[in-house]
Amino acid sequence: MPEDEKPSLSGVSVISFVGKAGTGKSQRAQVLARNLDIDYILDDGLVIRKGQIVSGRSAKTERNQVRAIRRAMMEFPDHRREIRQFFQQAQPCTVMIIATSEGMAEQIARRLGMPPPGNVIRIEDVATPEEIRRARLERKVKGQHVIPVSQVQVRKNFAGKLVGKLRVFWKGKNKYEGEKTIVRPPFSFIGALRIEPQAIEDLARHVALRTPQVRSIQEIRIKPGSEGVSMQLKIGVILGERNLVEIAKTVKTRISSSVSYFMGLDVRGVDVVVTEVELHGTKG
Repeated sequence: MPEDEKPSLSGVSVISFVGKAGTGKSQRAQVLARNLDIDYILDDGLVIRKGQIVSGRSAKTERNQVRAIRRAMMEFPDHRREIRQFFQQAQPCTVMIIATSEGMAEQIARRLGMPPPGNVIRIEDVATPEEIRRARLERKVKGQHVIPVSQVQVRKNFAGKLVGKLRVFWKGKNKYEGEKTIVRPPFSFIGALRIEPQAIEDLARHVALRTPQVRSIQEIRIKPGSEGVSMQLKIGVILGERNLVEIAKTVKTRISSSVSYFMGLDVRGVDVVVTEVELHGTKG
């Protein structure tokens, strides 16, 4: 276990609230937290208390699904440190982690250094089959999500479209308590997502071969890691206006930016080695 995932928040009691994507968990989170006297909600990367964002960043501020999932899973070190430092100051306290499965909730708690969830609440425990069906239909047809915070706070950094806001039937002393924001992110959040190394390799190959003076790709090695992906390419080039070092640097920059932009992955390094040189139609 990495150093920053070792348990350190022993004063935090964890409850998980689980259910499939789009079943209405965030819509019911505030009422559930109020009824169970839970101090904080951890939902899609945000720490929320009585309708206010107190730490973190929402996965729904991301502009693609890959980074959104990584944000929700606490895969970004700076995000993880911020939330852990917040709870170090807030403990003893109780937090409800909203997740699509028990395994996801356990993994989030582990990455933050929290104890594993001591209690599991399922969406089926607090919503009827008809309510769940309607929630999933809203997600599928309209692509709408609910964030259990006020529209004023969401507006600051949300990447998609704000659709509207809701209030529950009770109102606390805090003006934001009980208010929820309906949003439409610029991506779909239904289902699981997995990026195979082959897809990264295909993108890297395509980008490299479209780089001037690159003639061929001899080998591409992809090394996925918990903090990002590393790559090594062996290429063949044609001598021309730019020298070998300039060509390699261009390939490195273009692949790094393309993988980061199109796949939402952190690129830890791209090593480019020129193994074949062609001059005036002769390979060397």
